[in-house]
Amino acid sequence: MLEQITAVSKGMNTEGKSHEHSVVIDEPANMGGTDEGANPLATLLISLAGCENAIANFVAKEIDFDLKGIKFEINGDIDPKGMMGDKSVRPYFQKITVNATVETSEPQERIDELQEIVDSRCPIYTTMVAADVEMVPNWVKA
Repeated sequence: MLEQITAVSKGMNTEGKSHEHSVVIDEPANMGGTDEGANPLATLLISLAGCENAIANFVAKEIDFDLKGIKFEINGDIDPKGMMGDKSVRPYFQKITVNATVETSEPQERIDELQEIVDSRCPIYTTMVAADVEMVPNWVKA
C-alpha cells in the first residue's frame, strides 16, 4: 500500500490533498502564518487520534469488543529550542500523552486489552515509539 499526497505551500500555509480531500496546515499570525489551519505539530497529534480510532475499530471487530466511540485528548511535550536550531535539543516531541475516554459496555480490563493491541498496531503510535518519544496511554471507560 502506498500513501501519496500533493501539497502547495505559500508562506507558512500548506494545503495538502489526498484523493479528494484537502487539509490546511498553517501557523498562527503571531508565528508568521495566516491561521487558516492547525499547526503541523497539532496536525500530527490529530492524525494520531484518527489513526488510533481507525485501528481501534478494526481491532474491536476482531476481538468482539463493544466499541461505541472514543474521545481523545492528546498532549505533546516539545522543547521549541530544537526547532529553532539548538542542536543540543531534539526538534520533535519528548513525550506524548494519549487520554482516551472509551464509550463501551466493556470492563476496564477489556479496555486495557484494546488499548494494548491498538498501540502495537497503529502506524503513527509505533512511529513515535521508534523515534524514542515517551508515549503515555491512558484509556478509561466513559
